[in-house]
Amino acid sequence: MLTIDPQEIPVGKMHSYLLGAITPRPIAFASTIDKAGNVNLSPFSFFNCFGANPPLLIFSPARRARDNTTKHTYENVREHPEVVISIVTYDMVQQASLASTEFPKGVNEFVKAGFTPVESIRVKPPRVGESPINMECKVLQVISSGDQGGAGNLVICQILMMHIKEEVLDPQGKIDPYKLDVVARLGGDFYTRVQGDSIFTVPKPLEKTGIGIDQLPAFIRNSDVLTGNDLAILANVERIPEAGVEKDRPANVENRHLLAKKYIAEGRIADAWHILLGGAK
Repeated sequence: MLTIDPQEIPVGKMHSYLLGAITPRPIAFASTIDKAGNVNLSPFSFFNCFGANPPLLIFSPARRARDNTTKHTYENVREHPEVVISIVTYDMVQQASLASTEFPKGVNEFVKAGFTPVESIRVKPPRVGESPINMECKVLQVISSGDQGGAGNLVICQILMMHIKEEVLDPQGKIDPYKLDVVARLGGDFYTRVQGDSIFTVPKPLEKTGIGIDQLPAFIRNSDVLTGNDLAILANVERIPEAGVEKDRPANVENRHLLAKKYIAEGRIADAWHILLGGAK
């Protein structure tokens, strides 16, 4: 076990551990302007949403660890408290990475990275035409966590307008993750693509109260085959089902658990319970 005291290692090394551990991180593609009206566009992976009423986003253009300088985005939102945050998809990830280049202040990354600026409705910074989701925001507050290299600058934004291209919606009008094809940051040069087998569902236990793993029969709870995830799925029932007939149940306990595990992976939870409740003690 590697145990780390942040006060005892260099900031850059701590930064690397954090970026490798806190993953995947969504990307805020932030469009801002300075007091002279110069446009800046840059991606930030210290980003998430923090409320829906009002709709709030927070991202952090942190101070550079190597030389304690601040980023143009941070300086811009101080001068003009508005930002458009766009979502980065797989089709535009290389361009978004190019936009992160530390060009001199006043250089327009829309031009450098080949993006199309689209006039916003409620704010002055432009939207990214290539992004399927753009959020026009006013900056409510900027909270600096320190004045040394690596310190965060939390930019708290309220969404004034949200633009979603219909091509990423499903028939019910909800955002379809397969159509959105978003990317997220990992550590170092690594990214991840939210597509294919990386997308799966986990039913939320909101409409019912599951019995919990502690209430599973001991011969299930202490299984050498079933994982913690398997047990949690079984425990997300309001009551243990009644045992049915013995038909089709393997006689061997391990085989029974292996078959139940297979059914759980296929989403056949009732069948998994049926196999498990075959009289094993």
